[in-house]
Amino acid sequence: MGKVTGFMEFERLEEGYEPVEKRLKNYKEFVIGLKADESKVQAARCMDCGTPFCNNGCPVNNIIPDFNDLVFHGDWKNAITVLHSTNNFPEFTGRICPAPCEAACTLNVNDDAVGIKSIEHAIIDRAWEEGWVVPQPPKAKTGKKVAVVGSGPAGMAAAQQLARAGHDVTLFEKNDRPGGLLRYGIPDFKMEKTHIDRRVKQMEAEGVVFRNNVMVGELPKGSKVTSWAKETISPAQLKADFDAVLLTGGSEQSRDLPVPGRELSGIHFAMELLPQQNKVNHGGKVKDPIRADGKHVIVIGGGDTGSDCVGTSNRHGAASVTQFEVMPQPPVEENRPLTWPYWPMKLRTSSSHEEGCTREFAVSTKEFTGKDGKVTGLKTVHVEFKDGKLVEIPGTEKEYKADLVLLAMGFVNPVATVLDGFGVAKDARGNAKATTDADGGYKTNVDKVFAAGDMRRGQSLVVWAIREGRQAAREVDQFLMGATTLPR
Repeated sequence: MGKVTGFMEFERLEEGYEPVEKRLKNYKEFVIGLKADESKVQAARCMDCGTPFCNNGCPVNNIIPDFNDLVFHGDWKNAITVLHSTNNFPEFTGRICPAPCEAACTLNVNDDAVGIKSIEHAIIDRAWEEGWVVPQPPKAKTGKKVAVVGSGPAGMAAAQQLARAGHDVTLFEKNDRPGGLLRYGIPDFKMEKTHIDRRVKQMEAEGVVFRNNVMVGELPKGSKVTSWAKETISPAQLKADFDAVLLTGGSEQSRDLPVPGRELSGIHFAMELLPQQNKVNHGGKVKDPIRADGKHVIVIGGGDTGSDCVGTSNRHGAASVTQFEVMPQPPVEENRPLTWPYWPMKLRTSSSHEEGCTREFAVSTKEFTGKDGKVTGLKTVHVEFKDGKLVEIPGTEKEYKADLVLLAMGFVNPVATVLDGFGVAKDARGNAKATTDADGGYKTNVDKVFAAGDMRRGQSLVVWAIREGRQAAREVDQFLMGATTLPR
């Protein structure tokens, strides 16, 4: 390593944030990245640990010690080469990945982990500034045509890899712009969409054709899944027109809360609010937009999507924001000798929470109450684990005022009609049934139809989507050509 004793000499340095009062006035990113000299110091903390668990902690298996060493020595150009060798879009992961690599860092056993995510962020931002990120068109074309359905991180990663292998790739997206849930799920204040736009231009120069506003199959009647499609194409047509089809749509069927009063107006899925706001941010118009201005907002669900609803509601100017989590409050600090190198269960406070939010744990919603058809509040009860089950605690009933309720309890499966249209077999959770075995990995039961990302594994992280897209691309290339040089 660049400085063998660096981990003993330097403390972890966190990326900074703009002040709350400033960032709440807009939807722009507010993270202040590390400067070059700060990145060098942070990279110096990377230990010569022998077995770098961070590599395995990272779903795309980033070669972390290598790019840390290159940053320490000021070789930023080779650092981005190493980073791109495993990750097509480090500007996405460097902003919104929760960094399981840092949980697995050897230094994290009894100290603060190396700031791997902040170094990755610095490398890719420097690479764009220096003009090192350029199109990589194939040297020869194969004459094979591949359709990729869903332009989120899995679809984009797969499409880019397949185009670089020489195939003619068409990427289908049901909304008006590519990016999938990156575009219409992740708020702009966490990741501005210019990062997607730059990659789209690069991929177009590499030969990828983007077809937006095209729905493959049809959405179920009354579906709350966001779609602004203006055209429909049948699965049968895709199978007839292409040599291989890869399904990479997101897991967009939101988990509902079927309790009394659910029919009241003012109760929405998070994925109704978030796509609308992102569309409006970029000049689009939305009929009857969901707004939190001056309202008492209840967010049900304690994960990242719930946190995104908190940040968006605060930017609207909500009177108050309260977030419910049905699970008990986790410990502030994990038992590291017990959990390392795995992802620990501990209390996580996001930047949105710091902007203003009351958090309630071990709370279950019993009923929504309303007046004149509109939600005005809800009734709750505290719960606890007993004999492996969550049970209500008598005497803990409570009522909350609510003008707007946002359901952010996760996603159950992808749009079923897409899989049904292709005749793809599903697993017990409603995802596409396709293994990751070396022999025929990512292939479904339908000839020449593959599945990856949320479509196959269910709701997950952007870094897992990129990994699956890359691996699926390799399998598709192997299927089409009988051999492949694409990396896993």
